[in-house]
Amino acid sequence: MPNSSSLPIIAVEENGLAQAGLSGTHANWAAANDFTGQRGRILALPDNEGAVTGYLFGMGKPEDRSGLVLGLAGASLPEGDYHLEGAYGDPTLAATAFRLGTYSFDRYRKGKPAARLAAPRQADSAEIDRLVEAAFLARDLINTPTNDLGPDALHAAIADFAQKRGMHLRAIVGDELLAANFPMIHAVGRAAPQPPRLLDLTWGDESHPRITLVGKGVTFDTGGLDIKNATGMLLMKKDMGGAANVLGLASAIVSAGLKLRLRVLIPIVENAISGNSFRPGDVLTSRKGLTVEIGNTDAEGRLILADALALADEEAPELLLDMATLTGAARVALGPELPALYATNDTLARDLMNAGQSADDPLWQMPLWSPYDAMMKSKIADVNNAGSGGFAGSITAALFMRRFVGNARAWVHLDIMAWAPEARPGRPVGGTDQGIRAVYSVLKQRYGQG
Repeated sequence: MPNSSSLPIIAVEENGLAQAGLSGTHANWAAANDFTGQRGRILALPDNEGAVTGYLFGMGKPEDRSGLVLGLAGASLPEGDYHLEGAYGDPTLAATAFRLGTYSFDRYRKGKPAARLAAPRQADSAEIDRLVEAAFLARDLINTPTNDLGPDALHAAIADFAQKRGMHLRAIVGDELLAANFPMIHAVGRAAPQPPRLLDLTWGDESHPRITLVGKGVTFDTGGLDIKNATGMLLMKKDMGGAANVLGLASAIVSAGLKLRLRVLIPIVENAISGNSFRPGDVLTSRKGLTVEIGNTDAEGRLILADALALADEEAPELLLDMATLTGAARVALGPELPALYATNDTLARDLMNAGQSADDPLWQMPLWSPYDAMMKSKIADVNNAGSGGFAGSITAALFMRRFVGNARAWVHLDIMAWAPEARPGRPVGGTDQGIRAVYSVLKQRYGQG
């Protein structure tokens, strides 16, 4: 609810100024400043003495509008208290968008004080809080550099996350991975000073449908012995973006009390270089028993995910979903804003895409094109971890991981970037959430709240 000192933000559609209910003075002021409701434009409204009494905000044309367009207001307006008026659309989405736009990563330097928005009366305030918390959690983790978020620190952050949400946590660390049969997680992470590990979190009623989330937790990726160049390494602190987004999604699920049995698996490694690094040409035996020839040590994410997926698949969950910053090929195909979605169930894929469209959290289905399996043939092992020829890199990565899923009723793989190279509505430059609101929306629709 707005307080007595909060300023109105009056949302105006393109060419909808006449419907904004402005006084004659403010209507003339808007016209004099050529404000017509242009997308993202903000115009301060003065009183007779020049003090600001509120703001006009342009929503743009309906056909060009982003669902998070009000995030531009959250990012731009000065510190203060605000409330929404006018043609802002769905109240929960509008308020969520505004608050997502206020995000700043201020761990290492002081950020701009955030504008504060009172949720509209019709909005679901609890839903807004949980979605914003989920996004900010993911963003903070992704933005934190590896010197402060290596495997040990990420493990500690997840332990704190689990404790606060009443989740049970089991950790398998270092050489324990070999004893527990997670050889590929161990092989990828053994060269780093901080040991590899697999974190296994559970929550919810055992009698409810089993939903398992898997997140890629590579805290930094040098590429291994197939080392990346300097440019390719610059953003590799974000290679745990899958884990960060899975944690954000789990946060929303637990906060909402969805009627499901949740399991979260996060394999954590740093893909480093030392005398015991795994090598091109090595053959690894996976948890599932499949042998994998290493065609490229920079295709490490699919290796650690394969062991985690195999574990998840053993209990045949109703849905097994993974998120990973897996391939540059997905970015080449779809760009940074549109994560690639692979699914064994087309109805579920359509539901996720539709939910993403509604929540301005877009996803785009890509094909699990089985003929491309031939690109990963090995002459000495069951499969190679890198596709030959350089074609269809995101598809071949998804096909590689599909080999490790057989019992789950449905499997979804999201190949995300987890980074906004340019500021967009509700998404400042830097680490970003992708897929959280889309997947949460579908799970909420299917499993409801307790």
